[in-house]
Amino acid sequence: MPPALGDTLRVLRPAPHIRAFYDGRVPGVRLHSAAPNWLDDGAYEAGIASYAVINAGSALIYDTNISLAHARLIRRTLEAEGVRHMIVVLSHWHDDHVAGTAAFADCEILASRRTAEILAEKRADLESGDPPIKPLILPTRTYEGECGLAVGALQVRLIQVDVHSCDATVVRLPDGILLAGDTLEDPVTYVDEPGRLAAHLVDLARMADWDITRILPNHGAEETIASGGYGKEFIYATMAYIKKLIEISGEVKVNCEDLRSFAAAAFATGAVTYFAPYEAVHRQNVAAVRRAAGWRDAD
Repeated sequence: MPPALGDTLRVLRPAPHIRAFYDGRVPGVRLHSAAPNWLDDGAYEAGIASYAVINAGSALIYDTNISLAHARLIRRTLEAEGVRHMIVVLSHWHDDHVAGTAAFADCEILASRRTAEILAEKRADLESGDPPIKPLILPTRTYEGECGLAVGALQVRLIQVDVHSCDATVVRLPDGILLAGDTLEDPVTYVDEPGRLAAHLVDLARMADWDITRILPNHGAEETIASGGYGKEFIYATMAYIKKLIEISGEVKVNCEDLRSFAAAAFATGAVTYFAPYEAVHRQNVAAVRRAAGWRDAD
């Protein structure tokens, strides 16, 4: 019998003022169903974290995790630490980041304008998915480009970037920590918009110019997140992988290399670590960019 939703959730402390709510990467365990579904295959197997930035009784909650049960646990944990004011920031519209919005229905939910538009467009699909996200609570406030936000006495900056998805929001903290959402993923990015890889590279290069000391992604290795996060090399590793995907998108025929071989340049940075379940992600990425380029490769 699978564990109940939230039973395997771990609370990590990558920095004194940050809590990471991490679940997944538990060998042999599925939470929702033996059949393919977004919760088990798209989030739990890969490992997923959502975050809270805490200051003076206030908290910024960056994404609401993979179920309502998870989100309720997050809220109870923060309340037990004395948090009384909460604001939710959504990194982007994907289901494993918005599944717990109903637990914060009485809070302000902030997202990029594009995230709000996509969630409104896809609300019926998300609420009837497997598992369903019902009710999905839509953002109550939006921004475009950049937005400053106070968390207690802490001033943070929300920045919209076109990486992984066109609506992504990352959060820069004044101490150099970056909450990266799905713009960076260990070991490799999941390609959701294969026609936009060149645009993703532009914004990754922009991120690399920022004064960043540590990076906290939503999908990554638990031990790295717990120890404070990734260095800026994480960005360069992601760029190396995307550049290789762009290269093969222009080739008439490609050999299907395994992840270790294909992403050798990314692994050489030392920023990311091989994780076998990402072999399937890599195969999907290659197929997606090849289809977007108009090739009809054999499965």
